[in-house]
Amino acid sequence: MVEMELLAVQVEMPSNSPVMLLRETTGPGRVLPVVIDTPEAQAIYRGIERIRMARPLTHDLMASLLGELGAEVTKVTVTELRDRTFFAEIELEVAGETKVVSARPSDAVALAVRTGARIFAAEEVIAEAGQLLDAAEEAEDGGSDEDPSELLDEFKEFLDGVSPDDFSA
Repeated sequence: MVEMELLAVQVEMPSNSPVMLLRETTGPGRVLPVVIDTPEAQAIYRGIERIRMARPLTHDLMASLLGELGAEVTKVTVTELRDRTFFAEIELEVAGETKVVSARPSDAVALAVRTGARIFAAEEVIAEAGQLLDAAEEAEDGGSDEDPSELLDEFKEFLDGVSPDDFSA
């Protein structure tokens, strides 16, 4: 397992899809991009910014329930990539026992952001879907030199402009 950090949640163009970027904390600095849904992107953003709603939203409720039950989220892991779908697990410490629960990576990271749990990814997943982003590669590919805080600001602007009507068919 490779320890990761949440680098950013940004909007991928031209598809306008939110992408969660996880970067390994040591080593060559590979980045694992995971396409996620807008509600989960908003949940991760709210967790990062410590935004609390008048009533708890799903991930806040999950964190509260786990705390009330004496369970601690010890880590979350992106475990597998199968048929272009990422899988994750949430590891809990409950009454001295380790429990593992299957989850979507976006939900696992949204919970990790709220609980301070460490984030990991399987080496096989990073080898298959990870990208080594350095300035030279980005320049060759026509990529940008934006830093993560600028990307996060861009995503915040996107979230400010999203409405339920954007998703109606």
